[in-house]
Amino acid sequence: MTRPTPDQYFLSMARLASTRGTCCRRQVGCVLVNGMNRVLSTGYNGRYAGAPHCNEGFPCEGANLPSGTGLDKCEALHAESSALLFCSNVYDIKTCYVTVTPCIECTKMLLNTSCQRIVALDEYPHPTAKRLWQQAGRDWEVRLDLSGL
Repeated sequence: MTRPTPDQYFLSMARLASTRGTCCRRQVGCVLVNGMNRVLSTGYNGRYAGAPHCNEGFPCEGANLPSGTGLDKCEALHAESSALLFCSNVYDIKTCYVTVTPCIECTKMLLNTSCQRIVALDEYPHPTAKRLWQQAGRDWEVRLDLSGL
């Protein structure tokens, strides 16, 4: 058995975290990692704590809209936001592993941390987020082919 690379390992963790997501449109997972390849925090998307879950028969207004649209109607907290809320020190973050690249709002939040690298399994349909990230001189990678995941 071949040992997974750090990217494979943490993207697998992000994929596992996404299975806890409660949004009807998409399940997203996030893992924030420091420079020593240690997990700082994880997150997944869904409504705020204590609210009924969209995927359990209580859809919000945005539940049936196409991905990338009607974000103001969706009541889910994004996976990156959730992970950032539970990260004890955002200045320790080196890499953000996500199942889908961050939206513009999550990208702006991550730009206010020490995170230098975003590694994702899929691309979100908002190119402005990628442009902002790269303008800041940071790495944005989408790994569509990760054998072993």
